Amino acid sequence: MALLLIPAILYTIPLESIYEGESLCLFKRFLNTECWGCGITRAFFSVLYGHFTLAWEYNPLITIVFPLFAWLWLKEIFNTAKKLKRQK
Repeated sequence: MALLLIPAILYTIPLESIYEGESLCLFKRFLNTECWGCGITRAFFSVLYGHFTLAWEYNPLITIVFPLFAWLWLKEIFNTAKKLKRQK
């Protein structure tokens, strides 16, 4: 059941805290440069809210990361459903 709630929970997080919050990236903090993953959280939330152009601007790798996460999430839901069905 918790797997099904993940998108709803993520959708309730205020965008201002994601877009304007301080970066936790160690590369950015200590080396003053962005890594390949910088902006991926903001890009992920942009996709969740349907802002695809903004997501691309934050990090173009979102075109790979978001579908991968969605596929893994759906796969886990189906695997859990199969396990529950077998237990009955």
